[in-house]
Amino acid sequence: MRHFQALCFAVILLLLSSCNSDPHTYAEIETEFGTMKVMLYNETPQHRDNFIKLAKEGFYEDLLFHRVIKGFMVQGGDPDSKTATPEQQLGGGGPGYTIPAEIGSPHIKGRLAAARTQNPAKASSGCQFYLVHGTKQTDMQLDLVQKQKGITYNEEQRRLYREIGGAPFLDMEYTVYGEVVEGLEVIDKIVEQPIGSNNRPKQDVKMKVRILN
Repeated sequence: MRHFQALCFAVILLLLSSCNSDPHTYAEIETEFGTMKVMLYNETPQHRDNFIKLAKEGFYEDLLFHRVIKGFMVQGGDPDSKTATPEQQLGGGGPGYTIPAEIGSPHIKGRLAAARTQNPAKASSGCQFYLVHGTKQTDMQLDLVQKQKGITYNEEQRRLYREIGGAPFLDMEYTVYGEVVEGLEVIDKIVEQPIGSNNRPKQDVKMKVRILN
């Protein structure tokens, strides 16, 4: 009888564990202004897996957020930024490959997206990324973007654009492959830093990236 009860208890624990399991991979992006927890999207597997690979290899260790524009985004991940001189122009470094576009999700504040050069296929940089800052949007503004781009925002997307903001003009142009689920205020702190030439912070904003699961 006791054996049967123990077996039943074990099965219940297994079922509960299965029900509560989160299928997403999470990463931490640490800066001197705080740490952001980011959920990576399974809907963009090539970008997700590439980010995980680079993070586990230590690729992003001490790289900079080298391009910061309030009301727009904070960009980093250029490998040349690790040893960059104060006036060095950044943004052209990479791992030697690009990632095919996996475009779909909107650019709501806190979304993690891949930077890219201008190319017809909208292929992404193999390492550089940005976190959306953006501004709050009105339904009229969103209606205009929908008309221009031929897309449709659902009610939840509209609510988020209205309440926390974003950069909808980037939608359908760049791949969004994750979102900040904790530490959104860190982006607000980074965009308040004094900026020099080429929108680079006058004081280096370094990052450390690690995968949590």
